[in-house]
Amino acid sequence: MNILIVEDEKLAVRKLTKLLEETAPELEVNGITPSIAATVEWITENRANGGPEPDIIFMDIELADGQSFEIFNRTEIKSTVIFTTSYDEYALQAFKVNSIDYLLKPVQNEDLQRAIRKYYDLTSARNTIPATQINLEAILKSLHIQTPAREYRKRFLVKQGARLFSVETSEIAYFFIDGGLTFFKNHQGQKFVVDYKMDELDEFLDPDKFFRVNRALIVTHQAVAQMQPYYNHRLALVLHPELDKETIVSRERANDFKIWMGK
Repeated sequence: MNILIVEDEKLAVRKLTKLLEETAPELEVNGITPSIAATVEWITENRANGGPEPDIIFMDIELADGQSFEIFNRTEIKSTVIFTTSYDEYALQAFKVNSIDYLLKPVQNEDLQRAIRKYYDLTSARNTIPATQINLEAILKSLHIQTPAREYRKRFLVKQGARLFSVETSEIAYFFIDGGLTFFKNHQGQKFVVDYKMDELDEFLDPDKFFRVNRALIVTHQAVAQMQPYYNHRLALVLHPELDKETIVSRERANDFKIWMGK
């Protein structure tokens, strides 16, 4: 059986991996992701490459870039999910109501065994838990969690010659990679280097305003001058200001991109 671990604490990953080896050696950890963005990317790429869906996802609630419930909003989860959390046991009765198991951190051997036995019981009875039926609102309510308004990056400090100055994100047309460095162009076509990787920018930027169309490009609505079908179910874009390289929306992101452009 295939396992995906979603956890941003390295010590917790090591402990859970060791417990899995001791408790259920037939389980194979195929992936470990530390954030919402990385998990969505792993699932998307795994499907695109024809990889099997994880049988179980062990998912921490609190990740570095937010609560893991957001993953369900960004991609379809077809696997059985077992949450790991530091919340008290009384508050977590909602997980049982929704037929979702959980492991209270630090994870104990007997709790892990119980969760795995529950999974086997469910699958042997052909009564698996569709992730789409997870009542996230009820879970959040029972945990007394009020999801805070997400704060996204509003400006970037850039350098031009010997001068440092701030650029508002509203002035940025798109981010791109060139020669191993990350740049952005403003709406006037000026180019500036930024000291961030694309994965980091993907977490900093408001997804209503910025969309990562492939590994090397993040665009705004205003930057997309034209969009047309491209072979293999991809999309070709013409950007303004112009980008002197082919601009293709990956097949995995094409449908989400069209939805985003229509918002």
